Amino acid sequence: MLNHQTIDGLHALKLGAMAAGLAEQAASAAHQGLSFEERLGMLVDRELAEREDRRLQRYLKTAKLRSDAVVEDVDFRRRRGLERPEILGLAEAGWVRAHHNVAVVGPTGVGKTFLACALANAAVRRGHTALYLRASRMLDELALARLDGRFGRLTASWARIDVLLIDDFLLRPLSADQAADVLEVIEDRAGLRSVIITSQLPIAMWHEAMGEPTVADAVLDRVLQNLHRIELEGESMRRPEGAKTTKAPAAAPPHDVAGNGGEAPR
Repeated sequence: MLNHQTIDGLHALKLGAMAAGLAEQAASAAHQGLSFEERLGMLVDRELAEREDRRLQRYLKTAKLRSDAVVEDVDFRRRRGLERPEILGLAEAGWVRAHHNVAVVGPTGVGKTFLACALANAAVRRGHTALYLRASRMLDELALARLDGRFGRLTASWARIDVLLIDDFLLRPLSADQAADVLEVIEDRAGLRSVIITSQLPIAMWHEAMGEPTVADAVLDRVLQNLHRIELEGESMRRPEGAKTTKAPAAAPPHDVAGNGGEAPR
């Protein structure tokens, strides 16, 4: 009877994992030889583990990462400019705590988005919040928010996120208004929060692609401070390893009217 009352009380306190654990302990002879402190410690550990798992799942759902990539699945075998110690170091998320930024650049298909999502996932697992934004859709959302009066609320909500992942940045040159909107987003984060940027465009070409020189100066001044650069290279990861590009077979020489392989009539 006492256990039933205790279990009901634990549920009332929203300690469901402890309640389930206590019920299991009561039904298991293996726990009878343990001390009170040992059994209580097991119940507390179970509650903490379940709460951490719920937090992780909630943060990952909110992050809306394009890929469920994790650092453990990053392929270091292919030669594409990845250094295992560097990536594993970034996976510890010290750069997030220090409010640093990460840029992952390289040609299409080399795994920029996968790697960026894996780093964002690692940050979430260490207690940080994250949000994935595809650059083109981010700019569209900002433009719409300016029209309907939500711009301030939208950028303020993004500013509270620990890691903002902007994917496919500068896929096309920015207009003056778009460059100004990017500055607003970056300005809110400078020295306070972190950003991961992926781009096919080398960092040296970002200034020109942003159009307005003054705005470009301001954006790059904030992004490039304490920036961890990952420059990928090589062939597309979507192509099987070792596969070679095949060329179309050469056309057979045209036959003459008599079919003897001579030149075609002129």
